[in-house]
Amino acid sequence: KIIAFTIKKQLFYKNILFFYHLNLFDLSLKLNGFPIAKARHDLELIHKKNETDFEAYVFNKREAIVNYHLGNNSFYKSLNNNITDWKSIPVLTKRDLQQPLHQRLSRGFTQKNVYVNKTSGSSGDPFIFAKDKYCHALTWALIQDRFSWFNIDFNTSKQARFYGIPLDKKGYYKERFKDALSKRFRFSVFDLSDTAFEKCLKKFKGTPFDYINGYTSAIVQFAKFLQKKNITLKTICPTLKACVVTSEMLFENDKQLMETQFGVSVINEYGASELDLIAFQNPKDEWQINSETLYIEILDENDQILPYGEEGRIVITSLYNKAHPFIRYDIGDIGVLSKESTIQKPILEKLIGRTNDIAKLPSGKKAAGLTFYYITKSIIEDDGIVKEFIIEQLKIDTFKIIYASSEDIAEKKIKTIRTEMENYLEKGLTIIFERQEQIERSKSGKLKQFSSLMKPNT
Repeated sequence: KIIAFTIKKQLFYKNILFFYHLNLFDLSLKLNGFPIAKARHDLELIHKKNETDFEAYVFNKREAIVNYHLGNNSFYKSLNNNITDWKSIPVLTKRDLQQPLHQRLSRGFTQKNVYVNKTSGSSGDPFIFAKDKYCHALTWALIQDRFSWFNIDFNTSKQARFYGIPLDKKGYYKERFKDALSKRFRFSVFDLSDTAFEKCLKKFKGTPFDYINGYTSAIVQFAKFLQKKNITLKTICPTLKACVVTSEMLFENDKQLMETQFGVSVINEYGASELDLIAFQNPKDEWQINSETLYIEILDENDQILPYGEEGRIVITSLYNKAHPFIRYDIGDIGVLSKESTIQKPILEKLIGRTNDIAKLPSGKKAAGLTFYYITKSIIEDDGIVKEFIIEQLKIDTFKIIYASSEDIAEKKIKTIRTEMENYLEKGLTIIFERQEQIERSKSGKLKQFSSLMKPNT
């Protein structure tokens, strides 16, 4: 009995040591049924392919996923009647997918054996989606690969996370638990006051963070706070290696500000929860497209494929998701692939904005919503009084600029903005200014910089 007890005791302590040294992030994926080890191994095999083999791999996977869904997904089959080649495959939109999830799942998949989530709704067309577990594991394998370009390891590197967080108790503590498993500390983006940032600063002083990750607009505000205090973050947190921004547009002057105040490189990430990591800035400062698990096309308004270098709609095919079809899926963004792109290494030269963020003008002219942001950003922020702002289109000729500030914008600046609107767009527009103490963010914590509130057919 004594010997048996001693053996059990030794096994118990061995198990404790095993879990102590185990990679908790990988373990959490494995416990949830996501085969991360297989996904990482398969991704390595994809990376070993030469250019010729890689091109064959992409076209074979593209054909295979179409045939799979035609044979196993009644929803997808109902959309495709006359497929003759790749170009004849219809483009999927978000609105096509706004129906009950169980009607869109492939044979053999249920909501109990897939990864289920919902889009943020920032595009105005939210829906619930699914990924099979191997596909979702590949997503994480790819993310881990990209972060490793900058010596960031999800299992060991400490993350300072600027994201939203659920306010209900269950959701709140669930996210905090996930944060603990993933070696990250979350800073809420719902309070961007100086008082809140003082607490952030104190946390950075006492925590060996390896990198910052989160929403662009919130991290920019933290950088402005540091600028005001004349602090470079790396001097008080010397372990800091990089800052990864996501979910919102990154402007060059904001990037320069963050790199100055953080003392590290700022990396631009572009992704979509329903798909995958779409593009990630590589160490050569190129915005490299994920060609391993996605196939990216740029299409015009008539769904015709555009050559590299031309601007159009970003349309994406998920090469591995068998649970749910995302084939020639219009994500709602406009972009340009560099002329230097290849099938193995496509480069995103420009991301202009979402197609639903297009402003319609009285003359019939259209303008990307970001046009207004470019016009007003430098003018409003010159003196640092205005912290943030958003722009809403109320009517065909009426726009409202909502800004967060302790005081009103000077009349001289208002006149300048109106003049710039005429120069960039057209004359006769009505511009309304509204000051708020703090701009209300979405439930996720994102800040949508331009919104059209007009009816779709207006």
